[in-house]
Amino acid sequence: MPALERQMAAANAAAASFAALEAKLDYLAPADVDLVRRAYRFADTAHLGQMRHSGEPYITHPIAVAAQVAEWKLDAHALMAALLHDAMEDCGVTKADLLEQFGAPVAELVDGLTKLDKLQFGTREEGQAESFRKMLLAMARDVRVILVKLADRLHNMRTMGDMPRTKWGRISTETLEIYAPIAHRLGLNETYRELQDLAFRHLQPWRYSVLAKAVSKARQRRRDLIQKVQQDVIAALADNGLNAHIVGREKTLYSIYRKMDEKHLSFAQVNDLYGVRVILPNIISCYTALGMLHQLYKPVPGRFKDYIAIPKVNGYQSLHTTLVGPASINIEFQIRTEAMDLVAESGVAAHWLYKAGNGDKTAPEELGTRWLQSLLDIQNETRDATEFWEHIRVDLVPDEVYVFTPKGQILSLPQGATVVDFAYAIHSNVGNHAVGAKVNGEQVPLRSELHNGDVIEIITAPVSTPNPAWLGFVRTGRARSKIRSHLKSLAQDESRELGEKLLAQALRAEGLGQLPGEQPTDKPLWEKLVRFTGNRTREEMMTDIGLGKRSANMVAKRLVTLLAAEGVKPDALLLTHARYTAHENLSQGAVILDGAENISVKYATCCRPIPGDGVLGYLGRGEGLVVHTDECAVARRLQHKDAERFITVAWADEPVRPFEVGVVVTVVNGKGVLARVAAALAAAEADIIHLGMSEDGGQEALDLRFVITVRDRAHLDAVLRGLRRTQSVLRAARMGSPP
Repeated sequence: MPALERQMAAANAAAASFAALEAKLDYLAPADVDLVRRAYRFADTAHLGQMRHSGEPYITHPIAVAAQVAEWKLDAHALMAALLHDAMEDCGVTKADLLEQFGAPVAELVDGLTKLDKLQFGTREEGQAESFRKMLLAMARDVRVILVKLADRLHNMRTMGDMPRTKWGRISTETLEIYAPIAHRLGLNETYRELQDLAFRHLQPWRYSVLAKAVSKARQRRRDLIQKVQQDVIAALADNGLNAHIVGREKTLYSIYRKMDEKHLSFAQVNDLYGVRVILPNIISCYTALGMLHQLYKPVPGRFKDYIAIPKVNGYQSLHTTLVGPASINIEFQIRTEAMDLVAESGVAAHWLYKAGNGDKTAPEELGTRWLQSLLDIQNETRDATEFWEHIRVDLVPDEVYVFTPKGQILSLPQGATVVDFAYAIHSNVGNHAVGAKVNGEQVPLRSELHNGDVIEIITAPVSTPNPAWLGFVRTGRARSKIRSHLKSLAQDESRELGEKLLAQALRAEGLGQLPGEQPTDKPLWEKLVRFTGNRTREEMMTDIGLGKRSANMVAKRLVTLLAAEGVKPDALLLTHARYTAHENLSQGAVILDGAENISVKYATCCRPIPGDGVLGYLGRGEGLVVHTDECAVARRLQHKDAERFITVAWADEPVRPFEVGVVVTVVNGKGVLARVAAALAAAEADIIHLGMSEDGGQEALDLRFVITVRDRAHLDAVLRGLRRTQSVLRAARMGSPP
């Protein structure tokens, strides 16, 4: 009978724990309690026979999660989701089952909480990113999803000791990097501190133990001191007619450890272990109490922060000041109202706490939603899981700077954020068209980092577009995703235009003067051609041709066949002309280069072609059109190996910008030589982009290698003539050409 006894004991334990949960549901209506009880019975049946690592029935975990959710006074749907949160993942229960049993709201909450363990991902990090993304999508509709998820993680961390030690490191690191910062962002400070301490305890057990003993000893020594401070503060405030509630507060072990680690301090040097929280009836009382405390004890310079006037992103408000108490011990005071205290400890859950207590109905219903919305914006533009993960990790950094728009609006950005991050925080159009900025009235580069109190004005131009180099210094996920999204869109548009040019050129070689139009009568023809290439749309097919993923010649031949079936025959004169001129570099179908191609056309750095050079176009697989000079050794090797991927290109009569070219200048080593060469280049109207020189400066003759910009071949010849006439210059030639 021992097995039967064990089963009965397990059933009794589960029933006892549910009874404890039920005792916390006194804030719900009887009908809602019945719904929660029904969800418990369903979950109990679903998890029947499952055990936790501790040997307890598995149902004790969902009950504990629901109990934490009840502490936050969430509604019946959230409690039901907490009880059912593992049913879909572990017990084969489907979303349809939950819809039928409990309705859409509960099914959506549980679906948002369900991990994506059944799908196969390349890496653990990618799977984690997908799971987190799904959670955020559910959170777009309902923030209760993340609250239940945090309650789930909190109970798992509390019972981590029962899990295999091999899992401690991974789960604790994930908790520190992801879940604790989310709790902080949502203002759940009590949960945030506990998650940090539990993760620290299991990541570094020895350090945690040593620190816990040191704090315990310090607590014994300083208990009388803190009591005296509290009594002095209550008396001082009461003498001035302020009725305050005083609470002593101790720094968490993890925050002590982090301070010691970051500032290289010993435990004895950490002198703000203790804090005092002063809770008052209204905001005026808070500022009055601040003045009285500064009279009672000396403030530490630079340690005052006003989060009432400028709240944190998660809605946190309080006055922070550090004072030198008795025995020269630093004590941090937090001064706030009761409503602020509720938000400070419960954050986004404060909305339900207010409703449960019939308190202030104007309480913020969407605390922290600005941050959540920014993540959802990133989600909409970032389809790659790992890229999305990179963005959100940046946005989970808690350190922030507060800056102002010229009109006085306050924005909070991560530490290290730049002018470009600020521009995208204002609006994506402002970021996309930014060309310059003023910080505190002074012109600054776009990569400049922002500091607390800066006033930033963004200068925009309609023709400006994001620069790929911005990705090297932006800090916020929003800016990074907007830049990448714009660059991808730009590349696709340009590749589509190039694809149309290439297909028209290939079609002309087959004897047809132009592509079919876009009239309704032409639609079946395009649909057949798109099916042949395996694309979904005509635009996608053109983009693939422009990127070199599809052969323009093959598509053109298929198009000729389809047109022939409809009675359209090649033009004999055009076909003869195309064959007659096939050996020439130029033809009527050449892709014209004018320098305005941006991303779709690249100019090879091995030979750096400029207008006036003979040129070849190589359509690389997936990389678009790469232009080489016809004398380039790299192009010749490619032509020998992959001749069918070369297409005809020609220079426009009037290119719209200068082009980069390499020149090597051999000089007699001496004082002022570089200055004379630079002056000669400036006189010839050539801008210097890059300069390199021999590392051995002791030689009599030196090679200076420049990358400069010129208009065309004639301009380059003029530049080289000017250099050769310069004092101390022995030779000047184009890089890659014979001397």
